[in-house]
Amino acid sequence: MSDTTESRGDIESWTCPAPLRDRPRVVMGHGGGGALSAELVQQIFAPAYGGQTLAQFGDAATVSLGGARLAFSTDSFVVRPLFFPGGSIGDLAVNGTVNDLAMSGARAAYLSCGFILEEGVEMETVGRVAEALGAAARAAGVEVATGDTKVVEAGHGDGVYINTAGIGLVPAGVDLRPQRVVPGDVVIVSGAVGVHGVAIMSVREGLEFGVDIESDCAALGGLVDAMLAVTPELHVLRDPTRGGLAAALNEIAAASGTGVVIRERDVPVPPAVANACAILGLDPLYVANEGKLVAFVPREHADAVLDAMRAHPLGADAVIIGEAVAAHPGMVVARTGLGGTRVVDLPLGEQLPRIC
Repeated sequence: MSDTTESRGDIESWTCPAPLRDRPRVVMGHGGGGALSAELVQQIFAPAYGGQTLAQFGDAATVSLGGARLAFSTDSFVVRPLFFPGGSIGDLAVNGTVNDLAMSGARAAYLSCGFILEEGVEMETVGRVAEALGAAARAAGVEVATGDTKVVEAGHGDGVYINTAGIGLVPAGVDLRPQRVVPGDVVIVSGAVGVHGVAIMSVREGLEFGVDIESDCAALGGLVDAMLAVTPELHVLRDPTRGGLAAALNEIAAASGTGVVIRERDVPVPPAVANACAILGLDPLYVANEGKLVAFVPREHADAVLDAMRAHPLGADAVIIGEAVAAHPGMVVARTGLGGTRVVDLPLGEQLPRIC
């Protein structure tokens, strides 16, 4: 083929599928929970808002009000499709915010709920979402106390978007934050990773992997209560949603100034998820979860905490996958099954957009 404009096409119209960090406009990767998301928050939002509370950069902010310690969190949900194996956007809206509060040690008490509806969406769809949201709230033991509804013109939304905010009380003596992590802490994950993201992708793209894959969407407050009953001296908890386990570990390593070493063969990846990721060219460590947590626990309490997790239905498959170390601060490293090591970096954007 000759090197002509016709054969090469219009070069000015070419696009790169990977988001570039110097783009002057928002790209999908800015919502992916990875490096681009962090830059957006740290370079635009945090300087504009200011304040020491925001600087915690946790799943939920911990604040003092009237002598009580409260956890406060907000989240928005733009999942596509609205209904998927194992849940719906309504379940996500409750469980996602309840879990953010739980990662601060708080048991959620009240939620707000804002619906943004697209003109033309079927009332039956809205009703199904609302019913699912209400059922999830009752199951999590939380009350939807206030809300709001807005409608945007047809073509300016995607059926239903939901924003929820939640508050809960933090028990005395509980102090969960990444700055408490020290070398020697044991890293525990509560169960199989990558399930939610693959479940969403399977229905979104009409893919079949030979077995049914359902989202792990669940409220983790009861599991966290069981862990704290063993000891309030847990150091940090995270639910590895956007960016998956890799993003959560990198955020903790960076905030604590420690390194993290995980044993790749010990990370619980179901065969169906591993096979799907192999077909799609994805890394399970970067695929979102909606009913799992990762904990950094002092070594002397690790066995007792692990036993308590395994006694709870949502932690039955909990396993130790690694530890915090003094070497390579701020970096996560995986030891492979072949005896080598690889760096598990913070993702740039998101492998699977619009999953939560």
